[in-house]
Amino acid sequence: MDEQIARFDAANYLADLDDVAAYLQLALEESTDDPTAVPRALGVIARSGNMSDLARQVGMSRDGLYKALSDHGNPTWSTVLKVSDALGLKLTFHAVA
Repeated sequence: MDEQIARFDAANYLADLDDVAAYLQLALEESTDDPTAVPRALGVIARSGNMSDLARQVGMSRDGLYKALSDHGNPTWSTVLKVSDALGLKLTFHAVA
């Protein structure tokens, strides 16, 4: 019997904004060692929804947004903030000391 194992894709498990926020928080924590973690996480989050609609909201082409948020993308800070805002997320900082 041949078993087929599907590749894990976190985009399939982001059911609501709380899941999205938690996923992005994990990426932010990992970004100390991997500066591409947050943009890649935004790409996964974007794929979990309607990428075409998100691209329109951000003011980019669908392909441009895919590329910017891919493993090899290099989005500007402005793009990261626009995508976050369009997804209903706000990047904030809190004092920890």
